[in-house]
Amino acid sequence: MAARVRAPAVAGSFYPAAAALLASQVDQWLEQASACPPPSPAALIVPHAGYIYSGPVAASAYACLRALKGRVRHVLLLGPCHFVLLNGLAHPDAEALRTPLGDVPVDGTLRARAEATRHVTASDLAHRKEHSLEVQLPFLQRALGDFEVLPLVVGSAPPEEVAEVLDTLWTQDVLPIISSDLSHYLPYELARRVDRETADHILQLEGPLDDDRACGAAAINGLLLVAKRRGLNAELLDLRSSGDTAGDKSEVVGYGAFAFYPRA
Repeated sequence: MAARVRAPAVAGSFYPAAAALLASQVDQWLEQASACPPPSPAALIVPHAGYIYSGPVAASAYACLRALKGRVRHVLLLGPCHFVLLNGLAHPDAEALRTPLGDVPVDGTLRARAEATRHVTASDLAHRKEHSLEVQLPFLQRALGDFEVLPLVVGSAPPEEVAEVLDTLWTQDVLPIISSDLSHYLPYELARRVDRETADHILQLEGPLDDDRACGAAAINGLLLVAKRRGLNAELLDLRSSGDTAGDKSEVVGYGAFAFYPRA
C-alpha cells in the first residue's frame, strides 16, 4: 500500500521547485549567516514568507542547527493556520511530507503522543494549502539531513493548551520550531518600532502576543509559557522586514529569528 504523502503546496512560488536550485539557494544563505557559537538551541522561532523575502532571516536560525546534523532526529513544527478555521491544533493525515529535496517522514510516535493530549486532531484540509510549515522543510533538510517531523498547525487555542502540547512532546531529543512572521503591511519605520517591541517581549518571555503582532502568536504564546517554566533564555538572531530584503517600504512584513537556550 502506497504511503500517504502531503504534496508541496508552494514549491515554485514561495521557493524554487527545482531541487538543485533550491538546495543551492538554501546552502548559500546558511553559509552567509552569522556563526552560532555553542551551545545548540533548544527551540527556534523562524519566519515563513517567500524565500526572497524571509529566507536570509530564517537562515540565521537554521545555521545554528548545522552542528546538530545527524544528531537531531525529531522535529516538532508549529505554525499558524492561514486558510481554515480551526479549533485547537491539527496534524496532516499523512505519513510523509514532500519537498523538491525529497520526502520527510512524519513522526508517528510524536503524533500518537500529541493526539493523547486531546488538543490535537488530524486535518488534511488545514494542511493542504498551508505554507507556514512547508517552507521550513527545505532548510531543515539541508541543515539536519535525515529527520522525522510532526507538523502542527495551530488554530484558535489558548496559550495554556499549546503549552500543554509542547510540554508533552518536548523531550530532550525533540527540537521545537515555531513558524511566525511579525507585523503585516505597516509602513517601514512603524513596522521597525512595532517589531522591536514584539522582539523585546519575546526576549523577556512576556506574553501573550496579539495576532496583529505575529501571525503565529498562538504558537509563540505557548512556547513562551514553557520556556519560562523551563528556565530558558531567548536570543535575537535577526530582525528585519521585507523592506530590507526584497520589497518596497510603503507596506512591509516583519521577520524575526529567535533561539532559546538553557540558562548557563
